[in-house]
Amino acid sequence: MRHIGRFAFLGLVASLLPIFIGNALAHGGSSGGSHAGLDIPAISHGEMAVISEYRSSISTLASRAADTNEPFRRVLNYSEIQYSYCLWGRIPGSVTDEESPFNECAHAYLAATKALLMAMREMPREATAAGQIISAIDAEMAGRGLAFITCQFSGEAFNTANIVKPNWSKVPLHPASMVSLTGLAALFGLAVLALRRFLRPKAQSSE
Repeated sequence: MRHIGRFAFLGLVASLLPIFIGNALAHGGSSGGSHAGLDIPAISHGEMAVISEYRSSISTLASRAADTNEPFRRVLNYSEIQYSYCLWGRIPGSVTDEESPFNECAHAYLAATKALLMAMREMPREATAAGQIISAIDAEMAGRGLAFITCQFSGEAFNTANIVKPNWSKVPLHPASMVSLTGLAALFGLAVLALRRFLRPKAQSSE
């Protein structure tokens, strides 16, 4: 058990250190970044809650879109990169909790997702499918009373030249995020331990 705990801790350090360094260099937010890319309109907190449930369908439709242009592809690329920086939406509360260190970066990838959906509404081959998703989102927002729910990031626009990273300095102050990251680090440590045990006999037999 002592070895497992050691690997879990090392896994946490290994997984977070590069991000902390990158975050320090980029100052961890969107306000100080470059705005040389494409602008992406803001998304409200209420919209996020519903669009996040359709993100996979929207991204799949966008990736298969036939008649695209460079701006569309750049926004699609940004949405996927931004999604990975936000740990693929796996941290509890990243979308719904305004206090989450991952909430701003969730705003960014979901704002890009919404922009893709609205663009596909004007594409001949994707218009029907996009329109159906939009209608479903509108109905859910009305039914759940989410249209007027906002938060501190609801008025923030984004730009494809600026990746929004999680606010790592606030992670220790957010229990849900801290527990999730510690769990991921523990899984990483167990995977490393299992890999070492798997490779050790091979190394000995080759000598």
